[in-house]
Amino acid sequence: MKLYALCDQELLYKKNLSLEDFVKIAKKHDAEVLQYRNKTADISFMKQQLITLRQLFEGFLIINDSFELAQFCDGVHIGQEDLQNIDPDMQKAVKILREVIGKDKIIGLSTHNKDEIQRANDLDLNYVGLGAYRTTSTKDVDNILGDSLDEIASFSTHPVAAIGGVKPDDDFKHVTYHVIGSGLL
Repeated sequence: MKLYALCDQELLYKKNLSLEDFVKIAKKHDAEVLQYRNKTADISFMKQQLITLRQLFEGFLIINDSFELAQFCDGVHIGQEDLQNIDPDMQKAVKILREVIGKDKIIGLSTHNKDEIQRANDLDLNYVGLGAYRTTSTKDVDNILGDSLDEIASFSTHPVAAIGGVKPDDDFKHVTYHVIGSGLL
C-alpha cells in the first residue's frame, strides 16, 4: 500500500492540529503524497500553507482544486465539476489545465463510477481518485462504492487512489494509493 495523505484544513481546525503536527503524522505512516485541501480560505492563506508544507514535506505535494497555486507544489487534484467549469469538453479542459499549470505537474481527477473511470482513461491525467469507499467525516458524499471500488478500479488505465473513508489496513488489488485524512489522526 502507498499512502496519500489528505491534509484538510477544516479537519486540522477541528482536531486543533498544526500543519507541522499533520506532516509528522503523515511521515510516521510513510506518506508519499500529501494533498492540501481548503474549501474556505483565500488564495494568499492557501499559498502560505503550501509554502510551509513544501518546507516540511519532501514527497509529492498536491493542491485541491486551486490550480492557480500549482507553482507552489507538484500538481493539482480536481473534481469532475471543477474540470467541466474550465471547459465542458473534458479533453479541452485537461489541455487548458496542462497549459496553465505546466506539463511537468501532476493532475489527478476525482471519479465516482465506472463511466467516469472510462472517460478518464482518454484524458492526459497522472492518476484518478475513485470513491467514496465508505462514508467520511471530511466531506459529504452521496455515492458509496464499498467493495465494488476495487472492481471499478480495474477498468482504469491510470493509477487509482482510493478515496473516501479509506483506512490504512484496507486491502485493494487494483488500487495504487490509499487516500487517508482523518483516519491518520
